[in-house]
Amino acid sequence: MGKFVIKKRTNGDFQFNLKADNGQVILSSQGYSSKAACENGIDSVKTNAPDNNKFDKLNSSNGKFYFNLKAANSQIIGTSEMYESHAARDNGIESVKKNALGASVVEE
Repeated sequence: MGKFVIKKRTNGDFQFNLKADNGQVILSSQGYSSKAACENGIDSVKTNAPDNNKFDKLNSSNGKFYFNLKAANSQIIGTSEMYESHAARDNGIESVKKNALGASVVEE
């Protein structure tokens, strides 16, 4: 099972990363002004990750591939790392879907 890691940024905002079993970050959030808002973001990932329609598959200007996970209100909840191929990006989406629901939440 994966885990959500909450950490406080140097500017005081909170951010979460969803990590797979191997420790690799598969989804990163924006900054949140409070820990409670960050935890709500995690709940939103768990709610929206099972829905294929909530993932936007994107291409960067440097030719790499990534995705955003969006909430029901179309706000971006999290963004993936950059991938070398669309197949690797699609595997990343599957990893988020697999790891998010049962993931524990820890603070660093």
